[in-house]
Amino acid sequence: MAREFQRGHKAKVSDLTSGTDLYVGVQIAGPGLTFDISCFGLDADEQLSDDRYFIFFNQPKSPEESIQLLGAQAGDTESFRVTLDRIPANIHKLSFTATLDGAGQMSQVGPGYIRIVAGGEEVVKYAFTGSEFTTERAVMLGDFYLKDVWRFAAVGQGFDGGLDALLKNFGGEVAEEAPAAPSQDAPPAFAPPSQASAPPAFGAPAAPQAPQPAPAFGAPSAPAPAPQQPPVHAAPTIAAPMAPQAPAPYGQPPQQPQFGQIPGQGAPPAAPPYGQQPPAAPPYGQQPPVPFGQQPPSLPHGVPQGVPATGAGLQAALQPYKEAATGQRWTSQNQQLMRVDLTMGGMPVLARQGSMVMYQGKVDFGYKGAGFAGRMVGNATGQEMQLMRCTGRGQVFLAEEGAHLHPIELQGDGICVSAENVLAFDESLQYEVRRIEGHGIPGGALFTMQFQGTGTVVVKTHGVPVVLPVTPTTFADCNAVVAWSSASQVIVSSQVRLRRNAYPGHSGETVNLQFRGAPGNFVVVQPYEV
Repeated sequence: MAREFQRGHKAKVSDLTSGTDLYVGVQIAGPGLTFDISCFGLDADEQLSDDRYFIFFNQPKSPEESIQLLGAQAGDTESFRVTLDRIPANIHKLSFTATLDGAGQMSQVGPGYIRIVAGGEEVVKYAFTGSEFTTERAVMLGDFYLKDVWRFAAVGQGFDGGLDALLKNFGGEVAEEAPAAPSQDAPPAFAPPSQASAPPAFGAPAAPQAPQPAPAFGAPSAPAPAPQQPPVHAAPTIAAPMAPQAPAPYGQPPQQPQFGQIPGQGAPPAAPPYGQQPPAAPPYGQQPPVPFGQQPPSLPHGVPQGVPATGAGLQAALQPYKEAATGQRWTSQNQQLMRVDLTMGGMPVLARQGSMVMYQGKVDFGYKGAGFAGRMVGNATGQEMQLMRCTGRGQVFLAEEGAHLHPIELQGDGICVSAENVLAFDESLQYEVRRIEGHGIPGGALFTMQFQGTGTVVVKTHGVPVVLPVTPTTFADCNAVVAWSSASQVIVSSQVRLRRNAYPGHSGETVNLQFRGAPGNFVVVQPYEV
């Protein structure tokens, strides 16, 4: 399952995949816009000290071929092959960029992404839209950087000027006219596999040469078919990663692609049942809204996977409520029910006492005490959590009073949540009580819980919340706030005036929380006041 990164998220490559032979795909487009997508190999000072590591359309590969430009394929506007263990020691960063060729600005681009594929499986994806930019003509999308080990960062930073300005920013020189690349140095072709069932893998060399192992994205190599025409390139032919296929409906065998349908692409939507209207499509150019903490539209929240067409009989009536098994540790069964698979990840889960509604397998539930010091802090701050420890091998289903549940995956970052809004979390996360700056708040809500590390915390809300970006003038009712990014500064804003409170009829909104922080910080508010 691919991790969805936001701007600024970072992770070790070894935490994403054990492979070092990676596919990097970039998708970016806009009406009437043309883009140049490049990779800059930078030294320890983040400078292009060696022009041979500026990989673009006129220089499609580095000297030792650790970085190769592959072209458009598999739905990507441009793609690269990066072999991390072959990158020379003087290269400390690979910066992937997109620049406009001609008129336009980055605010005009549509939804795009940069993704990493390893072994034929997408392991991380950073999505962006033009609304994140203004008049910039270039954007730095993502970086591989060396800090003890290779890591990946989602950058998403706009840059004024085009490719020439970006090249000068990295310390390179702009030539008057770049020579055309010779045909024999063209990038290796990326072709779909010869059979629909064959996994994507690097194929054997097109031309006879000394025996050598065929690089692969972690999948077994399939026998190469006999060539139908003379080889075009001396470099190996590489199979592009296929788009992930949706699992077969529950209890049914997987469907074969229809005649004329490309393997890996979804089948056309089925017609609605007789007498029913098809679902309304979102406005042109917009994506269906994804509520806070839920899966993307490919897995609608509240609708289990594998729901067949409606029909008669008991099985057809119960089919929409079948258990949703997605192969993930945390899976939303619907808006109010969460399943955690303890056999994945190998770590216990801490959950609110009494929140288990069902479990399968051999699972033990134990009391999780906070200790004397923890009880003292919890009683003094109102942030005491009565927890149970879930261990064993099986699946546990969690819920509480029909509250909406939102799994939030942390990748080294942090989030602040009131203890009242926490249902469960991985034991690998660190948590502590954090004080809010300012004077007292009615009801004692002067403290909150801060979660940090790598793992998932399940947040519960009354109704569907809204996520707002933090601006210099962001205020929220302390009784409606659910969570906020841990990097935000939160202070108490009081509007108490003697005259206003001395007489009846005041607004009742005298104490609020003010949020401050750099771009990228957020606050989550529910449509309910505690």
